[in-house]
Amino acid sequence: RLHKGVYHLGYNFFVWLFQIGRRFLMVQINGESIDAAGKTLSAYLAENNYIIEGIAVECNEKIIPKQKYNEYTLSDGDIVEIVSFVGGGQ
Repeated sequence: RLHKGVYHLGYNFFVWLFQIGRRFLMVQINGESIDAAGKTLSAYLAENNYIIEGIAVECNEKIIPKQKYNEYTLSDGDIVEIVSFVGGGQ
């Protein structure tokens, strides 16, 4: 049986390693680091209440066609820009 302090130190070290690893699984979306790596684009958009018909998505400087949102999986380090169309004028 380990000393209580040794067990606690080991646990904290494990938690620290886990947090370090999670930092590398980030996607930059509209300039903000988001933990979305591994999700499909459609899942991320649905979770964040985007209306698909009113947006365009660019990933790593390439426009993603709407029919590919279900197939496109966000990867660590992706840079995503989501733009919304806004009507207006005089």
